[in-house]
Amino acid sequence: MEDDEVETPERPTTWRRVRRVAYVVLSLVILVPLAAFVVAYLVLDVRSPQEVLAGLDKTAGLAYTDGSEMMKVVPEDGDRLYVRYADVPPKLRDAIIAVEDPTFWQNEGFDPLGILRAAVTGVGGGSGITQQYIKNATGADQASYFRKFSELVLSTKLTQQRSKEEIFESYINIISFGRGTFGPASAANAYFGKPLADLTWSETAFLAGMIQSPSVHDPAASSHEHASRRWDYVAEKLVTRGYVSEAERAEMRYPGDAVVPPAETRAGRLTYSEYHVKRRVLAELESHGFGLDRLRQGGLRIETTLDRQAQADGEKAVAEQLAGQPNHLRAALVAVEPGSGAIRAYQGGNWGVRDYAGVPQPPGSAFHPFVVAAGLRQGENLDRKYPAPDRLDYGGRVVKNEAGCGAPECSVRDAVRGSVDTPFVEMTRRFGAVAVSQAARDAGIPADLDGTPTLREPDGVTIGPGIAVGAYPVRALDLASAYGTFAADGLRTQPYFVQRVLDDEGTVLWEHETTATPAIEPQVAAGVTEALRREDGVAKAGSHRFGDTGDNAGAWLAGYTDRLSTVVWVGADEERRLRDAANNRITGETLPAAIWRAFRR
Repeated sequence: MEDDEVETPERPTTWRRVRRVAYVVLSLVILVPLAAFVVAYLVLDVRSPQEVLAGLDKTAGLAYTDGSEMMKVVPEDGDRLYVRYADVPPKLRDAIIAVEDPTFWQNEGFDPLGILRAAVTGVGGGSGITQQYIKNATGADQASYFRKFSELVLSTKLTQQRSKEEIFESYINIISFGRGTFGPASAANAYFGKPLADLTWSETAFLAGMIQSPSVHDPAASSHEHASRRWDYVAEKLVTRGYVSEAERAEMRYPGDAVVPPAETRAGRLTYSEYHVKRRVLAELESHGFGLDRLRQGGLRIETTLDRQAQADGEKAVAEQLAGQPNHLRAALVAVEPGSGAIRAYQGGNWGVRDYAGVPQPPGSAFHPFVVAAGLRQGENLDRKYPAPDRLDYGGRVVKNEAGCGAPECSVRDAVRGSVDTPFVEMTRRFGAVAVSQAARDAGIPADLDGTPTLREPDGVTIGPGIAVGAYPVRALDLASAYGTFAADGLRTQPYFVQRVLDDEGTVLWEHETTATPAIEPQVAAGVTEALRREDGVAKAGSHRFGDTGDNAGAWLAGYTDRLSTVVWVGADEERRLRDAANNRITGETLPAAIWRAFRR
């Protein structure tokens, strides 16, 4: 009995201890976060939109590699017109809520399901309109749990203190729609040149689509093809969330023809050449989490990769060589540093908002080095000879030589130096079009541009005969980067504009880290360099023919030194016969070569 009396109270005592521990743990799990929420609720506060707008007077500065100022990112006069809630067109309000925060009218400042969905899928940030306002009002955009926690607390507090109409009014007046605009009134003028009240359903869907990433979705920054896909997304959200009927959706059209050039972003402050650089830098910054709002509110300083002297020399070379030439001629120049990918000079043209350095064009025989690389990878050598007829049919494409070798066959070396096209057809047949495409990809020609596959037929899959003679369009920026891979003994790097981002106290917030990837075998890169070597350097001319006229519609000179890989393109807005002021035929060895030699460094 004594044993029983000892054991009997032991069980409930142990169980009681377990329960006490469980109660303590449960209390901590519930009470600690609750206490933290209460404390944060009492301590944290949100600035009014007027205070936030006043803070936007801070400007972000872009600098050259030497630290000297390049330009400032500031809003133009009138780009921050405040719009009351009552003056926001219901169509625009509905479009923004449909795509940015469908539960806005019902939620308590945030959508728990949206946050959970973002956490599980990794798609989207889970931030609704109230949270976006908090983020813009505080200027805090760092990826941290404390920032997200603070957003949730302040979103709840704001929802309890203000009406939904006041929150929406505050939000819509501090967000950026791109092109240096804050608020919907300035955005309507910047994109469509019309008052806010006159916007159509299609135009409001367009503006609502800009909010997520204006430096990317603006058709002047990407393309109308890209912008129309974003517009389709918003239009479909309007239908699925009940703001627009299927019949109304069928009447909506992407308003590309109504979008005006982004003159407001330059307004006497920037040249078009500077505008192209600014647009490229802002798009790159946005991809690293530094949107326009964060740049302006923080007064941040952006150190670019552009060299002041190289940039000036590039603009001078283009301007001087085209002086006195027909007015319809256009040109672009890009210089990339081999081994790092840093863009030292970028001239997209000074003729308007079209960035000629970023518009894909057929490179013609400037693409030959990639055919050579494919062959060298398979054990071929530069002295191997291939048939060089004056004309041949390849897969339905007629290929003609601009010049011959003076013999029925050409060595690889002579075919490159003489821009003899027909031997490259036989090379491509022998090496395989896939191998040629892969060599170009490995060197740095991207697999796609804005979702559209490169070096392919319109079906996005087939590699046609045009790859042998450079018929598929590439950008000057990408060609300069790919040639830079050969110059760097086969090491490929991603071309970039932004070196680092600093706050107003000089603290580095972000810095580019170069990653060089072995992509082309060193002996192959050396062989390509040997094939391209000529009296004035290591370079290759190319041209895109204008039908059967014997003239060209585009002309290139691409080459490199140890310091820079530089590409020059000369053409026109529309395909046409290119002739210079003396009515001479323009080829890669004429105006492009003159610009390249004037700039070479």
